[in-house]
Amino acid sequence: MADGVNLSGARWFKSSYSDNGGTCIEVAPDFLGLAPVRNSKDPHGPALTFPAEAWSSFVAAVRSGEFGDL
Repeated sequence: MADGVNLSGARWFKSSYSDNGGTCIEVAPDFLGLAPVRNSKDPHGPALTFPAEAWSSFVAAVRSGEFGDL
């Protein structure tokens, strides 16, 4: 459970761009208004939930290079 949200039935997806030595995250897209995120190397570990708008803004900033070369 993350922030009171039951994620036991979540369907997790990893980006096709994540084949960079195993350092990746997974996102569960089926939660209206939320973006649950977890470490793909620790699928039974904790997950974080972000407001969907904040997650979308973060992804857009990464894509635009706002954080440099990651």
